[in-house]
Amino acid sequence: MYLNALPKGCHAVIDHVEPRGAADPITARLLELGFVPGEPVQMVAHGPMGADPIAVRVGTTRFALRRDEAARVYLRDNA
Repeated sequence: MYLNALPKGCHAVIDHVEPRGAADPITARLLELGFVPGEPVQMVAHGPMGADPIAVRVGTTRFALRRDEAARVYLRDNA
């Protein structure tokens, strides 16, 4: 499941971040911000218009992401 599809309030663990193209600056920035494999993530909120942007928590930090940015983050179950 990708981060953009995680239901509100649910938790998961980041499996990997998928780049779009050879030099994807958004993927590089996500990795710099801490969206790294093994990191727990929680969907905090969805925006009011088309559920965009979304708010997620990684560790103790909240981030606002566009849905297409979150679609680069692949998750695995929290179990």
